[in-house]
Amino acid sequence: MLLTVEPDGDVPIYQQLRDQIVVAVAAGTLVAGDSLPTTRQLAADLGINMHTVNKAYDLLRQEGLIRLGRRTGAVVARGPGDGPASAAEVGDWERRARTLLAEGFAKGMAPPDVLERCRALLAEFAGR
Repeated sequence: MLLTVEPDGDVPIYQQLRDQIVVAVAAGTLVAGDSLPTTRQLAADLGINMHTVNKAYDLLRQEGLIRLGRRTGAVVARGPGDGPASAAEVGDWERRARTLLAEGFAKGMAPPDVLERCRALLAEFAGR
């Protein structure tokens, strides 16, 4: 898995890392049990601060996508084929999705266009 960052981008680096790992899990590039680089190694590889990687990994841990252990490091905890999301996970996702959908609507995107774009993006992960 190749992670890249845009240091001068609008999105914080920790969020870029988090988002790329989520996409890799959704796409099946990373599956449950796969190890991620150590925070030190990833920080060195990308030329960023180790605490930035820690922040990304902690977000992923809070979201239930990775496990962090002293001996095992960061390991993918689940993926799309590992059963349904919990009610708490669905609630968290809905909260974030609501904000993103509101942003599109506020910027003048028509609901049918939003739905079509969502279907197309989801199809990328579902392999259709």
